[in-house]
Amino acid sequence: MGFCAACGKTDLSNGFFYGIIKGNNNGDREAALRTHREQTKVITIGDRKIGGGNPVLIQSMTNTPTEDVEATAAQILRLEQAGCEIVRCTVPTMEAAQALAKIKERIQIPLVADIHFDYKMAIAAMEYGADKIRINPGNIGGKEKVAAVVAAARERHIPIRVGVNSGSLERELVEKYHGVTADGIVESALDKVGIIEDCGYDNLVISIKSSDVMMCVKAHELLAAKTNYPLHVGITESGTVMSGNIKSAVGLGIILNQGIGDTIRVSLTGDPVEEIRSAKLILRTLGLRKGGIEVVSCPTCGRTKIDLISLAGQVEEMVKDIPLDIKVAVMGCAVNGPGEAKEADIGIAGGIGEGLLIKRGEIVKKVPEQELLNTLKEELGHWNE
Repeated sequence: MGFCAACGKTDLSNGFFYGIIKGNNNGDREAALRTHREQTKVITIGDRKIGGGNPVLIQSMTNTPTEDVEATAAQILRLEQAGCEIVRCTVPTMEAAQALAKIKERIQIPLVADIHFDYKMAIAAMEYGADKIRINPGNIGGKEKVAAVVAAARERHIPIRVGVNSGSLERELVEKYHGVTADGIVESALDKVGIIEDCGYDNLVISIKSSDVMMCVKAHELLAAKTNYPLHVGITESGTVMSGNIKSAVGLGIILNQGIGDTIRVSLTGDPVEEIRSAKLILRTLGLRKGGIEVVSCPTCGRTKIDLISLAGQVEEMVKDIPLDIKVAVMGCAVNGPGEAKEADIGIAGGIGEGLLIKRGEIVKKVPEQELLNTLKEELGHWNE
C-alpha cells in the first residue's frame, strides 16, 4: 500500500515511498522518509486534525477504571492541564462504554476508546461518544463483526486506529520470519488495515508497537514506505519513569527525526501526567514543538559549592507550567557559570553561600544562596514586562 505524490491517491499495489526507498540513492531514501509526515492522509479526531503536516499531537491513556466517571474525568483534566491533546480509555464492559458519555461532558480533548476482543464494545463506545476507536481486527471476531464495527464508524465519521503489538504477532508470521521481526509486525498491520479497507473504509490511523526499541524503529521505517495513513508512534511496555523515558526518547527521537509519526505516546509505568511532560520535551528537543521553559543544568563537579542537584530540581518543578518560550540555566559554580549560561536567556550560578543572576551571559547581580530560587522566580514573573 502506498501514496502517489502526483495524483494524491492511495496505490494499494506499490508504495510510493517504497519505490524510492528501495532504490540505491540514499539521499532519495532519506528525503522520502522525511516527507512522510507531510504526505500522510489528514484524519479528524474530535476537533483535532492529524496527518498532512499537522503538528504531532501528544496522547496518553488513563489508568483508572473507565466505569468510574469521577476518577477518570479527574485524571483526564490533569492530563489536559499538562498538555495532553488526545486521551485513550479502555472499554472492557458495557458500563465503561456508557461512562464515556458522562466523561466527555467534563473534558475538552478527544476521547479514544480502546477495544479488545468484543466488537459490541466498539459499537457501544461509538454510540456513547468516542471520537476514535482503537481495535485489532484480528481479535474482535470474524469479518462480519469487523464489518459491523466499520458500518458504525462510517455512519458517525469516526476514525479507527488499527493497533498491532509485537507481543501479539500471529503464529504464522512468527514462523514465516523465524521470530518476532519488524517485517512481521508491518505485514500484520497492513493485513489488518486491508480487512477494514475491504469494508470500503479508509478513515484510519495505524499503530505498530514493540518494547524492542530498534525493532520498533525499523518497523516504522518499513511501514512509512508502504502507506500514507497517519501513524501513532510509541515504544510499548517501555518501563518505569526512568527506563521508559530513556527508551522512548531514543526510539521516538529516531522515528520522529525521520519525518515519521503524527501522534505519539510515551508509555510509562507511573502517573500518566509524566508521559505528557516527557513527550513535550522530546518534541521540543527535536524542534517539532515550541513553548515552555527549557531548563539546562551542569552535571556538578568538585567546584560545586551549593546544593545544585536540589536547586535544579526545584527550578524544573517551578517553571513546568510557566508559559514562556525561553531557556533557563542552573549552574553550579561562579567560575564557569556565566560562560556556560551564555546561550540561555536567564540563569543562576552558585558560589560559596551566594550566587549570581545572569541574563544573556551578563551578570546582573549577586544574591545569597538561599535567595537564588526566589530571585529567579521573580525575574520570570516579570519577563514580558
